[in-house]
Amino acid sequence: MHKNQSLREILKNSKKALLIGIGGGGDIVGTIPTGDLLGMFGVECVYGGISWERSVFDPVPGPRTFEETKNVRKLNDVVWYANPQTVTSTGVSYAESGFSRVSGEETLLIGIHSGPEAVAEGILDACRKLNADLVIGIDVGGDVLAQGDEPGLMSPLADSLMTAALYYVNRDITTMMGLFGFGSDGELTHGELERSMKVLAKEGGILGSWGITQDALKRLEEMISTVPTEASRMPVLYAKGEFVDTTIRSGRRNISLSMSSTVTFYFSTEVVYEKLSKLSSCVCGCKTLEEANDSLHSIGVHTELDIERERLKTGDNRVDSSNK
Repeated sequence: MHKNQSLREILKNSKKALLIGIGGGGDIVGTIPTGDLLGMFGVECVYGGISWERSVFDPVPGPRTFEETKNVRKLNDVVWYANPQTVTSTGVSYAESGFSRVSGEETLLIGIHSGPEAVAEGILDACRKLNADLVIGIDVGGDVLAQGDEPGLMSPLADSLMTAALYYVNRDITTMMGLFGFGSDGELTHGELERSMKVLAKEGGILGSWGITQDALKRLEEMISTVPTEASRMPVLYAKGEFVDTTIRSGRRNISLSMSSTVTFYFSTEVVYEKLSKLSSCVCGCKTLEEANDSLHSIGVHTELDIERERLKTGDNRVDSSNK
């Protein structure tokens, strides 16, 4: 996709889209406003996310493999179909399972153990099999825009790997990236997010934005009643006029939102990767999740996988984990 293509042009030229929550956990819930927007253009949507639940639900560090998942069927080695009964081998339900339960449709689970290029190949294969011509990766909170020096950054691994994967996909099928819930995960401050947004704006990388309609709000409320999520819940409360400054993750992260937190901002994948995210370029050539994790260590970045392993070692289930 050319970076100068407008959001309207992209949607007018699309027929079917994969909407992927790229950070794990409840990020799939954050795709709902985007599905609402695409529906206005007549674009059919398939929803999904990565197979990584927060450690408060799944104490085993890292994302789950296909072999560690029950009641799931393969689309390919990377992308699988999830349903309301899909759980980990230890019985933990995925956010995608809850989403399927509410929506009445199968969702997609994406395994990220094999590194960005292999993940991209799996997504491209899924697009071919599902006749999709657009892929949108949605992050809830904004850590996908991290530059690596933010003190509160705690979950860079999944986002950087998926950003790199979508950059690969973008060579063959149009992709873009979205941020829902500006600051709602408490990792990057509003100032840090604005710093990154300014870079993207200067490079022509901001494609547009879309708020929460009443239709989307109703669906979000229904979804968060079933799918456990903190970061995706906060913008919903704000949109209803019920939000107050609070903390999440057992009191470890302070959350202060604004009306911008109810908006989804859309970005050129190309510009995010090439002009902003040194984290995604750092992991782009990695062949495994473990190699990507080590690569981030090489530039001084601590990851959600590290945090989950520390949590397991210490038995501290209050420690922040990777996902939303």
